[in-house]
Amino acid sequence: MTVHRQTDISTFDGVDIAATSLASDLRDCALLLDIDGTILDIAPAPQEIWVPPTLRQTLARLEDLTGGALALVSGRKLDDIDLMFAPLQLAAIGGHGAEIRPRPGAEPERHAGSLRAELKRALAALSELGPGVLVEDKGYALALHYRLAPHLGPALHAAIDGICAREPHHTVDILPGKFAFEVKPAGINKGNAVNALMRHAPFAGRHPIFIGDDTTDEPVFDIIPEFGGLAFAVGRVIAGTDGHFDTPADVRAWLARIVADRADRGDPMVRE
Repeated sequence: MTVHRQTDISTFDGVDIAATSLASDLRDCALLLDIDGTILDIAPAPQEIWVPPTLRQTLARLEDLTGGALALVSGRKLDDIDLMFAPLQLAAIGGHGAEIRPRPGAEPERHAGSLRAELKRALAALSELGPGVLVEDKGYALALHYRLAPHLGPALHAAIDGICAREPHHTVDILPGKFAFEVKPAGINKGNAVNALMRHAPFAGRHPIFIGDDTTDEPVFDIIPEFGGLAFAVGRVIAGTDGHFDTPADVRAWLARIVADRADRGDPMVRE
């Protein structure tokens, strides 16, 4: 497992977060985790994502250790997140901030409506560009994946631009991702959503530690210093972050080590 440091200022109360397993009091921290490409490996198609059972166990124990200040931050809908990690349910941000659930079982805050059905159909028709262009309806947004046909990326982007240019000005955004383009309501992003989440108990007053991998995570990287927190990227160096992990497997191993170290110390909050 490799965590790369990019700064010399990565401490809470003198504890080097990037080089240790968060041995300090986790009740002072909030863990905010992107899903795809961060704690889960990227799959050829969105529906092929697999959640290792050990990760569910790690997340459940980290939720205990942080007193509930653990949240998943994703472009996926909350319903899809809950199904992926079932039976576990956590605080979460879904749809890039269209939905915010500050604690399990709470009624989500909704900050955007779904894209128009006509727009979704027009975008979905772009799958005719060729085999390997996959459509993912995220409810609030629609994603077009081209991982299986990388040569179609430029044509797909141009076609999406053309369709979205016909929408009323400043009503939709196009998000480029890892071999994907996502169209979502304008003004919704993970940074704004994390800002809102950090005002809710049990996140309020905590130092957030955010881990993400994609361009959609960059608005969160930008605001983490406002809360005295730390941000780590996965798979690449991103300016302004405190370090990076090489792979999602490294992130999973680091999170598991936090739990294991607390268990070794006899922490009564770690469930057996």
